[in-house]
Amino acid sequence: MTMPASARAVGGQRLGARLPSETERASATQLRRIIAAQGGEDTRIKVTGEHGKPADVILTEGLSTLLLELLRYIERGDAVTLVPITQMLTTQQAADILNVSRPFLIQLLERGAIGFTTTGRHRRIKAEDLFRYKAQRDQTRAEALSELAELDADLI
Repeated sequence: MTMPASARAVGGQRLGARLPSETERASATQLRRIIAAQGGEDTRIKVTGEHGKPADVILTEGLSTLLLELLRYIERGDAVTLVPITQMLTTQQAADILNVSRPFLIQLLERGAIGFTTTGRHRRIKAEDLFRYKAQRDQTRAEALSELAELDADLI
């Protein structure tokens, strides 16, 4: 999930709460290139550990893929926030992730398209449920787009 470009960098704030600095962007680019150059299933990188001692770090294929995606966002200058799958989200957070308005999200919740719980008067959405809905929505859109492309090809 990225933050809008209007987010301001403020000294001392963690990276997810602000845009990355030029130094952070350059570091992300350098690290992304190093990891991408390794290729293959497991990536081995050497880092300086505690007290200046070198340490080998082995990144599995899944961890490398996730890290490369994160580094691409930082490299482009986007602020990035990681959302654990078990996290409960507010309706505004969920709407931001789906890139829809909060009232539209509430309509989805009321129709039962996405599961939610209530805490007092507030609705909470489990990130896992939101991402499941997003994946299904994206799949449906991709299939519709493919179908349109086929129809368009028939007309040409």
